[in-house]
Amino acid sequence: MEKTFIFNYKEYASQDELASIDKELIARALDAQKKAYAPYSNFQVGAAILFEDGTIVTGSNQENAAYPSGLCAERTAMFYAQATYPEKTIAAIAITSATAHVANRKPVFPCGSCRQVLLESEQRNGKPIRVICYGADDIIEVGSAASLLPLHFIFEK
Repeated sequence: MEKTFIFNYKEYASQDELASIDKELIARALDAQKKAYAPYSNFQVGAAILFEDGTIVTGSNQENAAYPSGLCAERTAMFYAQATYPEKTIAAIAITSATAHVANRKPVFPCGSCRQVLLESEQRNGKPIRVICYGADDIIEVGSAASLLPLHFIFEK
């Protein structure tokens, strides 16, 4: 039996089309991106997480010469958020990127490991996490992390 995956997403031509909180989330991700440590790839990524209560935490990618000891921006932010605020519910994450400190024109999406972490966080929350991927010319919003990883790993006891 053949089956098909279909998911919906929103595409925006500019930040002007976004809600003010999403604009703030992107601004915070862009600020975090400036703090990326990426001497090997020269690819800077920032992530900003929004909790339902309005709290925002950020993270950036952190590389290491002993690859793959570094960590993506999304997981840096997610793990910090969960360790610091385990009782809070995550509502959204914004992801930004640059190459050689020049903003990428198109959005970049989370890697597979980050998608799995986002998904498990979504399952822990019991609510979807919106994923907003920013590019200078295009912004994509996915309503749930599960949409990014349809055949995901689930640990069942």
